[in-house]
Amino acid sequence: MRVLIYVEGPSDKLAMEALLASLIYDKSQQGISIKFFSVKGSDNSRGGDAKKDLVTKTPIAAIDIICNPPDSIVVVIPDLYPRNKGFEHETVQELENGILNNFNQALQSKGINDNRLRERFKVFCFKHDLEALILAAESQLSSVLGVNSLTRTWIRPVEDQNHNVPPKNIVEGIFIRYGKKYKGTVDAPRILGNARYQDIAEQCPQAFRPFVDFLENL
Repeated sequence: MRVLIYVEGPSDKLAMEALLASLIYDKSQQGISIKFFSVKGSDNSRGGDAKKDLVTKTPIAAIDIICNPPDSIVVVIPDLYPRNKGFEHETVQELENGILNNFNQALQSKGINDNRLRERFKVFCFKHDLEALILAAESQLSSVLGVNSLTRTWIRPVEDQNHNVPPKNIVEGIFIRYGKKYKGTVDAPRILGNARYQDIAEQCPQAFRPFVDFLENL
């Protein structure tokens, strides 16, 4: 079995590979390949085009992937923030439903009526973005910044942040406070690579834990 997981940008890909390294290895020993792909080669467009492409184009491309070979599963994980990219949505459920609808419409347009394909297309999301997981990894974030503790300015649980103050903005602000600049492709995997994915899932039960449960149960 191979599982292809599509995310918005390189920082999402690298961070997930680092955080889930042990789980990916364990599954590989069971004959299950888990690989992450970013829809854009740069994080520069993460707030707009990357998300739009992920939620509108990837569901269509997924059909060819899961048809050949038939042991493939495609997973799509967009950021919830910013809202209404690709189609109208403000909540996790609206985002997931919209992507599934795009996939089903693509099946219909191709004249495919096979529920087995629907079972091999999965949708999860980051709420509101990848950096929620970094805020959940508070001790690892402190270590990378070289400080003993952080003054918490974010909501807990971290997934309860909102569209006006998404986690990425908070993480960028924390780095600035300590005289540093946050670079997602470098800092996200450094921070999350030192965290236990089980602990992060525990602190992010709304959107991230269901994804972890899915991988563990493969």
